[in-house]
Amino acid sequence: MSQGIDYTDRIPNNVDLTGDRRLQRALESWQPKFLTWWSEMGPTLATKDVYLRTAINVGRDGWAQFGHVKVDEYRWGIFLAEREGERHIAFGAHKGEPAWQQVPGEYRSELQRLIVIQGDTEPASVEQQRNLGATAPSLYDLRNLFQVNVEEGRHLWAMVYLLHAYFGRDGRDEAEALLRRNSGSVDSPRILGAFNEETPDWLSFFMFTYFTDRDGKYQLGTLKESAFDPLSRTCEFMLKEESHHMFVGTTGVDRVVERTAQLMVENNTDDAGPHGGIPLMVIQKYINFHYSVSLDLFGGETSTNVANYFTAGLKGRWSEERRKDDHVLTNDSTFVDTFTNGSIGEVEVPALIGLNQDLRREYIADCSTGVARWNRILEQAGLPQRLALPHPGFNRKVGAFANGHISPDGEVLSADEWEASHKSWLPTDVDKTHVRSLMQPVHEPGKIAAWLAPPRNGINGKPFDYEYVHLA
Repeated sequence: MSQGIDYTDRIPNNVDLTGDRRLQRALESWQPKFLTWWSEMGPTLATKDVYLRTAINVGRDGWAQFGHVKVDEYRWGIFLAEREGERHIAFGAHKGEPAWQQVPGEYRSELQRLIVIQGDTEPASVEQQRNLGATAPSLYDLRNLFQVNVEEGRHLWAMVYLLHAYFGRDGRDEAEALLRRNSGSVDSPRILGAFNEETPDWLSFFMFTYFTDRDGKYQLGTLKESAFDPLSRTCEFMLKEESHHMFVGTTGVDRVVERTAQLMVENNTDDAGPHGGIPLMVIQKYINFHYSVSLDLFGGETSTNVANYFTAGLKGRWSEERRKDDHVLTNDSTFVDTFTNGSIGEVEVPALIGLNQDLRREYIADCSTGVARWNRILEQAGLPQRLALPHPGFNRKVGAFANGHISPDGEVLSADEWEASHKSWLPTDVDKTHVRSLMQPVHEPGKIAAWLAPPRNGINGKPFDYEYVHLA
């Protein structure tokens, strides 16, 4: 297999699709259904073309080219990271054995389920973001939205390839179902709760790409460790693209905070709202909501399913091979959060069943780096206010804290106290209405909405005032 990708194929790929005519025909049959889904559930803003990045190889030395592309003609395809020598399983009961090139029968249903859940998140993101183009604050931001969208579409292709190639009729049926479920649908919603939430404004989009796509980074990171080599190599390539999505979120919130700080200083006020900005307290509420919803995506603090996935070699830990232990964990223990009789604490459990908490800790540490960035912006503006991540028990619907009422500071509250206070911690209808009122489109090159600062750099060396998008 070469690193290059042949765009002369009907389905661009680097998996020698033409060498398996049956698989090629199956995917070519699925392709029109994908395109129909894209036309019905994808971006609603009509464009002539967009300055997009397209993968041309999967190697370390550059893997993308830039150019104006018609969005509905983007060449979605199937790209796996290069196979380098004979890879061995790094953890679990099969540690040291050669990685699997085919699905072992005893793990078939579990692997299929993991791939379906990951696959379901990809089109969900596109559906959640489909209307944002109409209120884009600049052509730069509009371009970034479309880049995220087409790459989420390609990530769906990646999972569909695995389903078609390795799971027979069941896999083909699941690939069809990925297009039948829709974000927020009453009758057929997406599998994970966070992917049925609205993304109605650009502050939500930046928070989603910071917090929820960061969850995606960690989930892909655990699947990259998988003993099933095609899944591992697929996720390794997807992580390259996922990094851009998180960049959009990180720098997007940077720019919102920067503009809010400017308005606060210029007008000597703690409330940027009357001056056309997003109040710092509203930004904090959006952080609280998106962070807590994303924490739920990691599941409960303890899980026998995840323990079984690890032992079987299906799903590892973040940076598995850098860990300084035996990578089997049968004799190890860890501490996980508990909420018992109205008290927050920890309990020691076998390390294997505490793997969700292990991954969540990695995520929390990563999320804190963004908050530190945003607080530096406030500090440099000479402002005393600071943003913060809420307590991990705040606003949780999954896991140990699901039945608790925890304040952002970690205080245990009664139901009445929660009811009296939660509107000061989570976005209210008034907050959302104000944010949406600012979402006036700015589609002129070099212009930007007044509620966020311009980016420090353009795309691929281009200036901010470059015409990244040609509207229809």
